[in-house]
Amino acid sequence: MSLRPDLAVIADHVMPGTRVLDVGCGDGALMAALRDRAGVDARGLEIDAGNVAAAVARGLSVVQGDADIDLAGYPDNSFDYAILSQTLQTARGPDKVLDELLRIGTRAFVSFPNFAHWRVRLSLLWGGRMPVTPLLPERWYDTPNIHHVTIDDFRAFVAERGIGVERAWFLSRGKQTTSAAANFLAEHAVFLLRN
Repeated sequence: MSLRPDLAVIADHVMPGTRVLDVGCGDGALMAALRDRAGVDARGLEIDAGNVAAAVARGLSVVQGDADIDLAGYPDNSFDYAILSQTLQTARGPDKVLDELLRIGTRAFVSFPNFAHWRVRLSLLWGGRMPVTPLLPERWYDTPNIHHVTIDDFRAFVAERGIGVERAWFLSRGKQTTSAAANFLAEHAVFLLRN
């Protein structure tokens, strides 16, 4: 099974044999890949009961929970990596969730859709409406995305908080692209953070 492009980047950069907490793990596709390819001890937290059931059916250790409130129960530095993929923009308190990730994990992977991508801008400019794209398929009234983060917003956020960026990847049409003009050209971003 092939992974979503941002998950593939993460899977390629998690060290074998490490401990991982995947927050917002969906059906567990990344966790299964990490377990099977790299012998990673992966645990998951997922809000959707159907996704929890699908992940557990894969033999994965996943509990149902909400990243906004349930991360506080995890001990400090209990994982080598905490992962938040395509979930930051859906959190009620993304700043608090990020703080928790960096408390729980030695490092944190964070991926999100870039709301400053040129197609999003063009849709607003010419159509005057919130865009519906293959990567942002929900309409404004049924989207789980409540915080429209851009790459430059995220870069400023981590800089203001003194969070180290170990590495960043930018994706367009599922392929890695240059960091030059990433805020305009990249559809997704993946950041590897550390305190």
